[in-house]
Amino acid sequence: MFKKKRVNADAAVGLDLDPSHIAAAEVHVNGSITVTRGAVADLRPGILRDGEVVDPVALGDELRAFFAEHELPRRVRLGVANQRIVVRTLDLPPIDDPKALAAAVKLEAPDHIPMPIEEAVVDFQSLGLVGTAKGPRTRVVVAAARRETIDRLVDAARHAGLELAGIDLSAFAMIRALRPTEGDGDGAVLYVNASGLTNIAVANASGCLFTRAAAGGLDATSAALSERRALTREHARAWMSHVGLITPLEDVEGDAELIAATRAALEEGVHQLADTVRNSLNFYRTQESAEKVERAVLTGPAIAIPGYAERLGEQLKLPLEPVLAATTAEDVDLHRLTVAAGLAVSSVG
Repeated sequence: MFKKKRVNADAAVGLDLDPSHIAAAEVHVNGSITVTRGAVADLRPGILRDGEVVDPVALGDELRAFFAEHELPRRVRLGVANQRIVVRTLDLPPIDDPKALAAAVKLEAPDHIPMPIEEAVVDFQSLGLVGTAKGPRTRVVVAAARRETIDRLVDAARHAGLELAGIDLSAFAMIRALRPTEGDGDGAVLYVNASGLTNIAVANASGCLFTRAAAGGLDATSAALSERRALTREHARAWMSHVGLITPLEDVEGDAELIAATRAALEEGVHQLADTVRNSLNFYRTQESAEKVERAVLTGPAIAIPGYAERLGEQLKLPLEPVLAATTAEDVDLHRLTVAAGLAVSSVG
């Protein structure tokens, strides 16, 4: 599902399916990932819920129209992220042989996956040899998704006439798109993609150490604002970017009551996001293999809201940097293309 593979010249289109939008990216890889072409479209509410496909036929119809409109190649690599995906880090005896490592993971994984193994799609990624209190160990990250979740994604892609090059964890793609090839430092980094779904990951130079997806995200804020003020979701998002979290309310142009309501929704939203991220980070820190997290990276549509990244960093009490994927393309919505860019390849270099 998400094992590292060598990057081929015919890399697939990265296809990110967020509850709020569809995003597709073509990239160029030269040590790092650069978006050369991208496309984004809003997704009708109810087709995906909390990252899971509710209606494969409706999603397939949306994807078929999306790819036809933007004349995109139909070979794709899909991302998956939802609250039912399980990711665990296992420390195994030192194993060099890939087949022996796969056999060891197959034997050990069922004891750590809280779902019937026959109902799961399981894959793993080796982080190599690490030093532990018990001596050298081969550390692997094991991910398991319910088979019905993957089947619904595959059904939607087939209905749209797409060729699947692979399915990967969206968190892995986020890290690939944003992590520099050099200068990562010694500490682990917290990655947060705030969109229709909140995707959280911790990674070091070797790879992903922990990931969790949470419902809500930025869409929860826009939904709350649209309901309170009888706005469309599109208008609510526009007001959120217009008002932001920096400019004094009296200096923001527009209806004073709507401006105040927008600021209140944003304050509440960033507080809820900080709680979600903090709880996930605290859970990660309880793990025996946890590394110290010294800084954070924020990506996704939240970056477009003035002051959002700064406020989130303050509440997390971590240095936080807003980052987007690099691009040579013009007129692309990079705020929603990070995960798609990472999905376009299965590894960098």
